[in-house]
Amino acid sequence: MSGKAVRFVNLLLAAFALLLAGRLTVSAEEFRTPETSVVHADWRAAQNQFRVELAAAPSLAADFSFAPQHRVSGFDSRVVPAWVALNAATTPIFTGIARSAVPVLLPFDTTAFLQTRQNGSEKAIPVSRYQADFRSVDFFDAGPAGYDAVFSLEPGAGDGLPSRIFAKPVEVQISGSLLIYDIADPAGGKGEPVKSLAAQYPDLRRFIREGYVRYAFTRFGVPYVVSIQCLDSAPRPRRLACREAYPIAERFLKALHVAGGRPLRPRQDTASLVTERPSERSADFTYRPVGDLLEGSGFHRQSGRTDFNAYSQIRFPLNAPAFLHSQSFGKHRPADKSDSPSGGYPWRDSFCEARSFNVGQCATGHGHQGQDIRPAPCPADTPASVCDPRQRPIFAVRDGVVLRSLRQQAATLQINTTTEHIRFRYMHMNPSTMDADRLLNGREVAEGEQIGVVSNYLDHPNGTSRHLHFDVQVFTRDGWIWVNPYVTLIAAYERLIHGRGREIGPQIAASPVAHALPEDVIKPDMQEGGSEN
Repeated sequence: MSGKAVRFVNLLLAAFALLLAGRLTVSAEEFRTPETSVVHADWRAAQNQFRVELAAAPSLAADFSFAPQHRVSGFDSRVVPAWVALNAATTPIFTGIARSAVPVLLPFDTTAFLQTRQNGSEKAIPVSRYQADFRSVDFFDAGPAGYDAVFSLEPGAGDGLPSRIFAKPVEVQISGSLLIYDIADPAGGKGEPVKSLAAQYPDLRRFIREGYVRYAFTRFGVPYVVSIQCLDSAPRPRRLACREAYPIAERFLKALHVAGGRPLRPRQDTASLVTERPSERSADFTYRPVGDLLEGSGFHRQSGRTDFNAYSQIRFPLNAPAFLHSQSFGKHRPADKSDSPSGGYPWRDSFCEARSFNVGQCATGHGHQGQDIRPAPCPADTPASVCDPRQRPIFAVRDGVVLRSLRQQAATLQINTTTEHIRFRYMHMNPSTMDADRLLNGREVAEGEQIGVVSNYLDHPNGTSRHLHFDVQVFTRDGWIWVNPYVTLIAAYERLIHGRGREIGPQIAASPVAHALPEDVIKPDMQEGGSEN
């Protein structure tokens, strides 16, 4: 018998002995924190690029010092390090730009702005003049992980762009990150070069992924990604096709300049660790295994994704008790309440169930993108002052910054720290209510702060069942990628109820409903979180 076979037999015997002793418990693999890599920004190269850009305006040279930083008595603008002076100039437009741990590239003609500022006439010229017709920044957030920004282009703005009028401004996102999440990503690293941008961005890749056209490149050793939400199809009324977005994204890329940032001490990669969980068992909380979809609910009967990462330590987004179940399958199986949309425990993973949404982490490339959560029904005969089913609160899962424009149905909470660059998206709250509550771009919220109530909005009121769709995105070299939040939510719920859940099985068969049919049956404008352009 081989050595491997002997070891296998010994393991079986040991497990059997423990079982006989009553000490073996059946449990899932331990939950783990994600691995992240830290890139090292080449600030000297970024400084050299800024110096080259300033060469077009010799009169500005006296305002910037490119010598190493050193202490001086008093204040002399000629010896203030270049980054300090640049951040001071651009902070009034891009609040907090000095917090970025990577060089900030934005579609902003920094030299032209500095010249106008030197002449004292910057207030007389609209910011869009410096931004290739992109209007004032809609969202800007910078921190120890890097930065993220959103700019928009009004319909008809800019020469040489598509003449078709879109329903609202086209939003362009850019992210630069010091942190990269090392997730298994079979669809990652693909793309095609863009000949018109090859000289400016030699390693640039263009690709369409998860509902966005993306342009990924490396500059100063840092990965940057520019993206526009779009349809990977022929143009449709009121929706932007990805190929229509190409000239908008490329206009954006051609306009990028160094706008600020601040060097930080180098940091180390973060290894995966076992997630801390309560030691005491919950009396009733149970869940089915990660990746264990309701039978028949996956595309072509495929199973879900086995992902044991707890991507962040969060506050659970609802109060307990709350339940994770598919809102698209199991509705016609009253005999098994646990797998009905309003059922109780056990929870069920639905990240890769058959939906029309692009999800690169799922085997078929399509899935749900997140998890559906419902609060427990109010007890019978309970007055609304005690439990109103239409006023079940939703909470911020972390301290963070809101990413959301007017009338959008999705509200995203972004976290940017020394160890995390992550996003949490909430869906199905009414956009009008979110607008009235000013849950909009740049708003800072605290962990545990109420940010809405569980509702049923999907493109219009009463468009879905009353529940919260919650999902998670992490930053990779392909940009923001959806990952399975199931384990993250289990761990958060255990902390909320101060008790460890118990994993159980097996599956039961699924009963599909209309809005979960495969992509060729679903209208593209019904994509979860989609916005009309």
